[in-house]
Amino acid sequence: MSFFIKEVDGDLVLQTGGYIVAAVILAVLVLIAGLLLSKRGERKKMSAKQLAFCAVALALAMVTSMIKIFRFPFGGSVTLFSMLFICLIGYFYGPGTGILTAVAYGVLQFILGPYIYTPIQVIVDYPLAFGALGFAGLFWKSRNGLLKGYIIGVVGRWVFSVISGWVFFGEYAWDGWAALPYSLCYNGAYIFAEAIITIILISIPPVKKAINYVKNMALA
Repeated sequence: MSFFIKEVDGDLVLQTGGYIVAAVILAVLVLIAGLLLSKRGERKKMSAKQLAFCAVALALAMVTSMIKIFRFPFGGSVTLFSMLFICLIGYFYGPGTGILTAVAYGVLQFILGPYIYTPIQVIVDYPLAFGALGFAGLFWKSRNGLLKGYIIGVVGRWVFSVISGWVFFGEYAWDGWAALPYSLCYNGAYIFAEAIITIILISIPPVKKAINYVKNMALA
């Protein structure tokens, strides 16, 4: 088991075998997403370039999600812009590709670090919560589309996380707190802390210009 994953200071850490398995799963999920996105009767399928950009975004999101730049004492962590990489796919290719890629990301998060309470909780916490990041694609053709899309994607993830915390994990509420306010604050703290930092980053003109340059490459 240590070849794939081991426990270090209470955290599960991937080993060489674990990364290999994750990479294989990642490739399979992206291919499946490509097949689902290809409409019947159309000659043009999801391009190799589009698959490659989705795969790279997923890989970057997975790696950065493991890098915690801040941990709250009550739980929850701010990662190194992991949500941004998933939202970028929606910004590049629209909501269809964005949501499928985001759902694949949620499945990967479950595989690599599952927290299981009930089957419904798993669906809400992983495919739905992370999949909501794909809503960033709703503004892919709009002015300041990345900023708008990122905000709506993050809010979507927060909503599903709040529902999960309220319905399934209310027993962990802080003393004197009801389940809903607890879930609103607990999930909002780490999700919006990362969102604020990310929004500042993508609002910097050179960063914004670089992202748009990459988008043009993705669509070329």
